[in-house]
Parts: sequence; structure tokens; C-alpha cells
Amino acid sequence: MYAVSSPYPQYVVAKFGGTSVADFDAMNHCADIILANSDVRVVVLSASAGVTNLLVALATGCDSNKREKCLKQIRDIQYAIIDRLNDVDVICEEIDRLLENIEMLSEAASLATSEALTDELVSHGEVMSTLLFVELLRQRNANAEWFDIRRIMRTNDHFGRAEPDTLQLHISAVEQLQPRLNNTVVITQGFIGREEKGRTTTLGRGGSDYTAALLGEALNLQRVDIWTDVPGIYTTDPRVAPTAKRIDKIAFDEAAEMATFGAKILHPATLLPAVRCGIPVFVGSSKDPQAGGTLVCDKIENPPLFRALALRRKQTLLTLHSLKMLHARGFLAEVFTLLLRHNISVDLITTSEVSVALTLDTTGSTSTNGSLLTNALLTELSTLCRVEVEEDLALVAIIGNELSQAKGLGKAIFGALESFNIRMISYGASSHNVCLLVPGKDAESIIQKLHQNLFKV
Repeated sequence: MYAVSSPYPQYVVAKFGGTSVADFDAMNHCADIILANSDVRVVVLSASAGVTNLLVALATGCDSNKREKCLKQIRDIQYAIIDRLNDVDVICEEIDRLLENIEMLSEAASLATSEALTDELVSHGEVMSTLLFVELLRQRNANAEWFDIRRIMRTNDHFGRAEPDTLQLHISAVEQLQPRLNNTVVITQGFIGREEKGRTTTLGRGGSDYTAALLGEALNLQRVDIWTDVPGIYTTDPRVAPTAKRIDKIAFDEAAEMATFGAKILHPATLLPAVRCGIPVFVGSSKDPQAGGTLVCDKIENPPLFRALALRRKQTLLTLHSLKMLHARGFLAEVFTLLLRHNISVDLITTSEVSVALTLDTTGSTSTNGSLLTNALLTELSTLCRVEVEEDLALVAIIGNELSQAKGLGKAIFGALESFNIRMISYGASSHNVCLLVPGKDAESIIQKLHQNLFKV
């Protein structure tokens, strides 16, 4: 927690995701929420739904036909909102300027792309959505001000997954944002920042949640509200298991486990700033704010043994076999040094006398085939051991409390799954989860069966 506290700890930072600002009607729902709560003084927006994907496609250097199609789709999304506003001359000029810039950058990307160029291109989504939203609020007689988050969100130059300088953010936010909070609602962008040379960076997918939590921490605000398209956090994805129930209150560590293992309601890094300062996080639906939601807070009294199920697809199992492991030292060190050199992060690990099995999460991979395992890496690994690769797997995480102390846990879990193949198990490293690596084709059935047996309805 920072030494300098905010004089306005009652204020709230609200973040609205892409579906919440997808079109004019959705933006009006967000405006209703803000105008109904005078404590909301900082608002963080994602790009309108679909825009980021289109910008990423342009950044890959697509051909002229695809480029024109993507540009038209982006323009149509913006103008579908503008066409329902009044007095649009000024906002049209601003949006047209940004659309022209997108076109120029996409043409440059067709010649030679780069991570820096990608971040610059992709950032336009958030800039456009915030400009449009400020105009909508003003036309509803709200005192709203547009603010470029890049003025205060300084990051390193790891384009695509930049890390913010939290101390500098605190200093800059207190200087530049805090004085505005008494008189206006500040509308700013999630997901983007700026490195020391002035180039735009992005915090990675889901980074708008992170932005909101960082601002809540930097300004020592009362709460972080995450408005999305579902009314809270559920025991599992209701689209997979219709009997899933909403969790009204959940502890930080439980929610962090859910986010880490694939629950898409919160970005895995979102909770870190909130945990540091003890700021509660509320998750609700912008389409139906009266439906309530989930409060994520520091501690919960008498939490249940089983809290939730999370699913993460696109997992790869890498099994390394070598007799060098038998009563030897240094083999794992060599393997992990090699993986580090190739920027590979290991998720789960299990070992036997002569083999080690590692899981790799490829959901965030930007490679053309979605794999992190390059030919160069596999060649180097083959000099150390025999390598087996299995893809199209899924990680099912059973999240709960004091699982390592519970009796009969194995029977409850594995008895329910006796008809399924389980490729790998990770248990004991955390008292909050049991992880199962399973064939991707069985993942939803396994979630449904576990939910039926562990969360009695």
C-alpha cells in the first residue's frame, strides 16, 4: 500500500468490458450505471466488442482485400454509435482521424509488422470507445472528461504484455487524476500504456481489468467495479453446466485461483493490486445491474470445501524421458534453463524416476500454429532426452479451501470421473486446487459430471 492516501476513499473505479460498450444501447446501459451512482468517478473502458480482434488482424499484415474488409467493419462499429448521437461534427472528426491512422498503420504492417506497431494499432480500439462514450455522457448532461491513460500508465517495453511502473503510476495519478475527481467523471482507457520512449504498449488481453485495479490502488479508492455481460462469478461456466450457481461473496485467493485456471470473468493479474491494498472488487452485469453480482474481498468466514470449477483449453503436455535423471543431478536445471532461453513458461509439472511431464498453456500464443514448441526448441531438447508432445488437451481445475486436509477427496473426485481418461494430476502444491489434465474432447462432460457430484443442486 502506498504511503500517500487519497482524500476521496469513498470513490469507485468502474470498468466496462467490450460487450458492455459494444453499441449505442450497451453504452447507454453503462451510462445509466454511472449516473445512478455518484461515487463512480473513474471509468475504464475496453474497446467495443470485436474491434480488438479486427485490429489484431490488421497488425498481422493481411492482404489488401482483407485489410479493406477489416477497416470497413471497424468503421461500421464506430458509426453505428455515432449515427445515434446528436451534434456529431466534432466526434466525427476525431473518429475519422483515428480511422485514417488505423488505415495508415495497417498499410505499414502489410509491409513489415512488429510488436511495437501491433500495440500502436490495437490501442486505437480503446481510444475510440472512450471518445464515443464521453460524447454520449455529455449529451446526457453528465460532467465527463476524456483522459489519455498513457499520460500516467508508464510501462516497460515488453510490447504485447507490458508491465506497469506502479510507483510512477501512483505519483502521476495523484498529481493528474486526483484533483479532477471532485468535479467530474474521468473516462479513460484500459489495456494500454506508454514506455519511456513514448511508444504505446499494451498490458495483454484482459488488461482493462488490471488497469482498473491499478487505478483503484493508486488512488486508494473504495472499490473496483467490473461490469461485464454476466451477473457475477459462478461455480462454473453456466454455458457448460446450466446448474451453475452464482457465488455472492468470494475470497481474493479463491477468485485468483479461478482466474489463473481459466475463469474468464477476471483477468488473472486483476486482483493483485486489489489484494495489496485490500480493496474489494465487485463483478456484475452491465445489462442487468439490478441482478446483483459477486463481491471479491479479503476473507470469507467458513468457506466451502469446493468453491468452483475452471476450464482452460489449448494445453500441451511435454513429456521428457531420460535415463540421465536416474539418481542424477542437474537434468531438470538443464531443461528449465533451455525453456527459459526460449521464453517458455511451465504450468504444471510431475516427475518419475526417468521422466518429467510438463504442461504448457498455449491460450495466449501468438504463433501461427498456436504452439509454443518451435523446431529449434524441440531440437535442443532432443539432445538431452526423448521428447513426446501431446496437444489438444484441457486443464480442469477444482478450486476450494483446505483441499489438502480434506478426507475422502480422491473418492469424491475420481469416483465421479471413473469413465474418463485423466492424463495428468497435480495435487498438493496448493490447498486451493486440484488440477486434472484431460482430453479436450472430454472437457465439458467432465465439468458437467464434477459439478453434478461436487455441487449438489
